[in-house]
Amino acid sequence: MKQGYEVYIGSPMFPIVLNVSFYLLLVTPFSIIDLFLYDWPIFKNYKILPDEYVTWPQVKNAMVLTLWNHLLYLLPISLAQWVWQPHLELPTLAPGLFEFFWHQIVALLIFDLFYFVWHWYHHYNRWLYRHVHSVHHQYYVCSSWVTQYLHPWELISVGFMTTLLPLLFNFHPFTNFCFMMFNVIVSIEDHIGYDFPWAPHRFGIGFWGGAIKHDMHHQKPLTNFQPHFNTWDRLFGTYSNHFEII
Repeated sequence: MKQGYEVYIGSPMFPIVLNVSFYLLLVTPFSIIDLFLYDWPIFKNYKILPDEYVTWPQVKNAMVLTLWNHLLYLLPISLAQWVWQPHLELPTLAPGLFEFFWHQIVALLIFDLFYFVWHWYHHYNRWLYRHVHSVHHQYYVCSSWVTQYLHPWELISVGFMTTLLPLLFNFHPFTNFCFMMFNVIVSIEDHIGYDFPWAPHRFGIGFWGGAIKHDMHHQKPLTNFQPHFNTWDRLFGTYSNHFEII
């Protein structure tokens, strides 16, 4: 990882910059599809709710709250981290293949369980739902910018868990960065509102979550609490894979 860029990659600010820039890079094309290309058959054929349209006021509202949260909460936290956390000493070698995948799998499984519990509790606790998680559920129709349309507590607490896991398991920095980016990919895929041909569940991965499952959650909020998979939802009877609105 030392190719002349270690002064940047080792900075405490790098994970924040990577996470935000990668998020913006991924949501932009889906925003263009939602606002300008939604009637193109190549996209509309895969729209989960084909009769529901994403409007510019909806996108703008989500963009404003996302920007507000990042400037008011994440930026001060990042600056504080820059002060107290030392510059990361990057290892010379990349992680071994087994180490890389083992750490990724463990982190995904633990985070998936943590978020399942967090998410379930923030629905069944009326105060937490009303004052925290209901912000995210203001959107009935999912779109990419809804991914981080969150109350600050939700953004910070879930982000803290994403950051804590690599520290607990002493991840290689490359493994940590990949874990962060994979979480961004999955979160956005959950909210895009399209079931594209490359979705993992289309390849026989029955335990995967995906856009259809999370779209169902926004319509039936007491179902489908897991972010990545559906095993815990199936075990506790909160899984739903259809679009019957009760």
